[in-house]
Amino acid sequence: MDLKLVKRDLLKGIRECSERGLHFSVKWLAELNYAIKHVKLDAADYAVDSGLLDDDLDNYTLAKSYFDIKEYDRSAYFVRDCSQPKCRFIYFYASYLSIEKKKLDSMTDKNCPPDQRKNQALKDLCALIKQDYYERKLDGYCLYLYGVILKKLDLTSLAIDVFVESIAVAPLLWSSWLELALLIPSKNKLNSLILPDHWIKQFFLAYVYLEQLNNDEALDICTRLQVEGFENSTFIKAQTAIVYHNKRDLNKAIETYQDLLAEDPYRLDNMDTYSNVLYVNEMKSELADLAQSAVSIDKYRVETCCVIGNYYSLRSDHGKAVLYFQRALKLNPHYLSAWTLIGHEFMEMKNTNAAIHSYRRAIEINRRDYRAWYGLGQTYEILKMPCYSLHYYKQSQQLRPNDSRMLIALGETYERLEKIENALKCYFKACHVGDIEGIAIVKLAKLYDRLSLVDNAAAAYTEYCLKENETKGSGYDDHMEFYSAFQYLANYHLKKGQLDDAYTYAYKCLENEETKEQAKALLKSIAARRGEPEVETVPMDETGNTSVKNDTNMSTMDMILSPPY
Repeated sequence: MDLKLVKRDLLKGIRECSERGLHFSVKWLAELNYAIKHVKLDAADYAVDSGLLDDDLDNYTLAKSYFDIKEYDRSAYFVRDCSQPKCRFIYFYASYLSIEKKKLDSMTDKNCPPDQRKNQALKDLCALIKQDYYERKLDGYCLYLYGVILKKLDLTSLAIDVFVESIAVAPLLWSSWLELALLIPSKNKLNSLILPDHWIKQFFLAYVYLEQLNNDEALDICTRLQVEGFENSTFIKAQTAIVYHNKRDLNKAIETYQDLLAEDPYRLDNMDTYSNVLYVNEMKSELADLAQSAVSIDKYRVETCCVIGNYYSLRSDHGKAVLYFQRALKLNPHYLSAWTLIGHEFMEMKNTNAAIHSYRRAIEINRRDYRAWYGLGQTYEILKMPCYSLHYYKQSQQLRPNDSRMLIALGETYERLEKIENALKCYFKACHVGDIEGIAIVKLAKLYDRLSLVDNAAAAYTEYCLKENETKGSGYDDHMEFYSAFQYLANYHLKKGQLDDAYTYAYKCLENEETKEQAKALLKSIAARRGEPEVETVPMDETGNTSVKNDTNMSTMDMILSPPY
C-alpha cells in the first residue's frame, strides 16, 4: 500500500464524515490514521474546503450546531430547502434520527422495538429520499442513509444494491461497508458483488470474513495488513483477537486483548467479547478487574453492562446478570451480544419462554449468530421437542461445521429420533474435527455397542482410553465413563481370548467402587481360563505405571474410520 495516499484519503474521509455527523465512521478513520502517524504529509494536504455555496453555508452551520446537540427536528427544519448534497444529507439524517429517537422514547416498559415495517414516518422519509434517488441527486453519503432506511424496512436486496452504489461513490464511508457486511449471507454473494478496488476493501474483507466465521481467511488478511504498515491498528488487533476467540484458541485471544488494552487502556469496543473469553476460562478475578475498569470509564455503555452481566453470571448470580443484560438492551435494543447472553441466563433460571424470546430476537438481528440457534436447540431439547431441537441444531451446525459441540448435539437429537445412521455420522465427524469436550468417541462407542458392532465399539473405547491416558497420565479421575470403558474392554478381550489385555483392563476397574465387584469376577474368570490362581499384581510398564494396551487384532482408528453407513 502507498501509505501517503492512504493518509490523504483518511484525512479527507475524517473531514467529510465529521461534517455530516457520522461520528462512528470518524472514530474508525481517526484510529486508522493514528496507526500510521509516522507517515508525514505536506501542509497542502491539510487544506480544508467547505464544498458549500455561500447561500447554503449559513443554513448548514446553524443546522449542524443543532444536530450536534441532538435537536434533530430543529436541524432538519433549517436545511429543508437547501439543495447542496451536504445539506440534503443533514436534512435526511436529522429526520431519520428524529424518527428513531421518538420511537425509542415511546418504548416504555418494553424490551424490543416495534415492527419497523409499520413505521409510517419512516416510510414517508423513504419515499422522499427515493424521489431524489431516481433523480440522481444523492451523493455517496445520502445513498448510505437510503440503504439504512431500506434495511430498516426489511428491503434487504434493495439495501445491498444501494450500499454497493454508496461505496462506489464514497469508498471512505466505513459505515456503508459495515452495513453491507451485515447483509451479505454467504461468501458466494460476496464474490458476486462489484466493489471498488480501494485499499479500504481489505479492511472490509477482514471484517466480513469474520462475520461469516471464515476465520482463517480473516486472520490471513489481518496478518497481511499488519505487515503492510498497520501493525499498530487497534481495529486489526481487535479483529485478530476475535478470530482467536472463534477458533477456541483462548490463550492467544486473552494475550491479544491484553496487548490491546495496554495500548488503549480506555477502550470499551469489543470488551464484551473479551469478557466472554474470561468467562469461558473461569478467570473470575480478571473478569472482576475488567468490570471495575469498564464502570470507571463509562457506566452506561452497552459493553460495560455486558461485562458486568458476565461477571455476575460467573458467580452464578443469574438474577443480577439478567438485570445488567436488560440494561444493555435498554441502551441499545439491537445489541446482539446482550440478547444471546440474556437467553443463556434465562436458560439457567429455567425460564424457557423468556429464553426462546431472547434467542429469537438475536436471530432477527443477525441470522449468523450460531449461539442463538444452538440456544434454541437446547431450549426445545429441555421442552422434549426433538424435531424442533433438530431444526435449530442443524442451523447452528451449518454456521459452525467444524465445531464438535454442534455435531454432538445434533447426533444426540438424531439418536432420540431413532435416526441412527445420521447420529453415527455426526459423532464420527466430531471425532475428526477436534472433539472439544472429549465425549464424541464415547458416544460413538456406545452407539456401536447398541448396534451390536462390538469390534467397532471396542476400537472406539480403546482409542478413548489411550487419549485419556496420554492427557492425564497414570491417574484417572473418579469418573464412571473411564471405568465403564475399562470394564467393556475387559469383557471384550476375555471373549476374544486375549487374557493379558483383559487382565489389564479388569485390574484397572478395581480402582472404582461401582466396577470393583465386576472386576473381581472378571479376574476370577481370567485366572480360571489360565488355569492358575488369582494374581494380586498388576502389569506395569517400564516407567512403573499401569499400562493401558492397544493390542487388539485390528487397527483402532481403521475400525472407527469405517462406520457402517
